[in-house]
Amino acid sequence: MAEEHPCQTPEGHRLCVNNCGFFGSSATMNLCSNCYGDLCLKNQQQASMKSTVESSLSATSHPPSSSPEITPVLLQIHTAEPPTPATEKQIPTATEERPPPQRPNRCTVCRKRVGLTGFMCRCGKTFCGTHRYPEVHGCTFDFKSAGREEIAKANPLVVAAKLQKI
Repeated sequence: MAEEHPCQTPEGHRLCVNNCGFFGSSATMNLCSNCYGDLCLKNQQQASMKSTVESSLSATSHPPSSSPEITPVLLQIHTAEPPTPATEKQIPTATEERPPPQRPNRCTVCRKRVGLTGFMCRCGKTFCGTHRYPEVHGCTFDFKSAGREEIAKANPLVVAAKLQKI
C-alpha cells in the first residue's frame, strides 16, 4: 500500500479496437466477439463475391490475352462497391406492407375473450374451452369423410401380381 498504481487494465483485457465498449483479445485481433463475427462474415461475403465474379468471367472469357487485363479492373469495381440490395428490397416491402392476418381473440359462440388459450377448430373458427368440442358448437366440418380420406391415403390398395398357371 506504500505506492498507488494508476488505473490500468490488465494485460489480457483490452477494449475492442472498434470502440464498441466490449473487451477484445489478441486471438480476435483485439476485437470483441461481436465485431470479430461481423468481420469474419464480411470477409466471407467478399470471398464469395470474388469467386462468383471470377467464375462468371471464366465462363464468358474471351481470348486469353485480353482477360488478364480486364479481370483486375472488374474485381476492383465489384469489391469497392458495396452491394445494393437495400434499394431492391425497398420496392417489394412497399407493396407488401399488409400486416399478417391476426387470429380472432374471441369465441365464435359466446364472444368470450380467449387470447392465446383459444382453440382453432377444423371448421376454421376459434372457440373457448367450453365450446371447443364439435358437438357443442355445431361444427360444420365433415369428420367422417376427412377420416376416410386419411385412411385411404395411409393404406393404399395392394394388388398382387397374378401367378402364372403351369
